[in-house]
Amino acid sequence: MGSFSIWHWLIVLVIILLIFGTKKLRNVGSDLGGAVKGFKDGMKEASVDGKPADTADAAPVQTAQQVGGQTIEGEVKEKTRS
Repeated sequence: MGSFSIWHWLIVLVIILLIFGTKKLRNVGSDLGGAVKGFKDGMKEASVDGKPADTADAAPVQTAQQVGGQTIEGEVKEKTRS
């Protein structure tokens, strides 16, 4: 009753392949690999920039002058039901 042998793991793998199919498992694997790669790249960029890792994902705030746009001022009025 100890650990499973290689035959047990092969049977489990065959059952998983039959249930999900190879295409779905391939998509899940590629999605997981892309997420891990993105995480590693983010950690690498954070260490190069000298910033803590938790602030590396924050997007910089752009003002209207930086973007080249216009600031429009106005009021929001609440509609009243009659």
